[in-house]
Amino acid sequence: MGYTEMEYGEVTVLVGAKRGAYPFGNSLLVRGTDATLVVDPSLSLVEAAPPADVVLVSHAHEDHVAGLGSYDVPVNIHEADIAALRSRSVMVAGFGLPPDATADADRKLRDQFHVEDRPDAMAFTDGSVFDLGGRTVTVVHLPGHTAGHSGFLIEPDGFLFVADIDLTSFGPYYGDVGSSLADFEASMSRCREIDARWYGTSHQKGVIEGAAEFRRRLDDFVGVVEKRDAMLLALLDEPRTVAEILEHRLVYRAHVEGAHVKPVERRTAMRHLDRLIGKGLVAEVEQGRFRVT
Repeated sequence: MGYTEMEYGEVTVLVGAKRGAYPFGNSLLVRGTDATLVVDPSLSLVEAAPPADVVLVSHAHEDHVAGLGSYDVPVNIHEADIAALRSRSVMVAGFGLPPDATADADRKLRDQFHVEDRPDAMAFTDGSVFDLGGRTVTVVHLPGHTAGHSGFLIEPDGFLFVADIDLTSFGPYYGDVGSSLADFEASMSRCREIDARWYGTSHQKGVIEGAAEFRRRLDDFVGVVEKRDAMLLALLDEPRTVAEILEHRLVYRAHVEGAHVKPVERRTAMRHLDRLIGKGLVAEVEQGRFRVT
């Protein structure tokens, strides 16, 4: 598998296989005069992990911690995700899978992603600063994808790691039990307000140079949420139940299969439906059936 090193100032991006496409990912290596830090050790770091004094995890998903077993150093994650990093069973529960799929998911995390309990994990909060000596890494809490999802601003390089606000055409993912559409939108707005030289993502889009280009791509990413709203409004031109809505997927393409698909589609649809009802654009016209107003 391995990784490719790309330099941005003194920040090294460890680009995973297939440009970091899931199940792979992009990690960071940040060096100061006093300490070295790794962000999100991916599958590519399982066999060839660069040495580090501390590890930061953007959020508790398997593709962001697969290489964590290579490090017997302090590991830090946002307090809202710490339970899932300390316990694999908590991480799996957060996926909200049917009971008969939970054991398979647990085995997948253990066998394919090498996820083990990290009871030693420590918590950071928004604004926490890791001083490496001549270089700082500041936590930027960006919830929505998970409750604890966080980015990291590295100075003086001007590098903002935005993790799974990854700008891919798949769009924002807020389908876990602890996800939030409103929080995700607020986090995207927060990213827009941060001026940086480089913006690093966890997956295929890699690193974007310049605030203007980042904001243009962020607009496209935000647009996927708007398209989901528009799709739902079009479907509700006539009264439909939630079950009928789920037949017209908002998230996954028709060929995608798996135990995760239906729960994610249901949670995503309900989050959009609740928001549209709150805006007065949709109403429950009879028991369990919804329509545009």
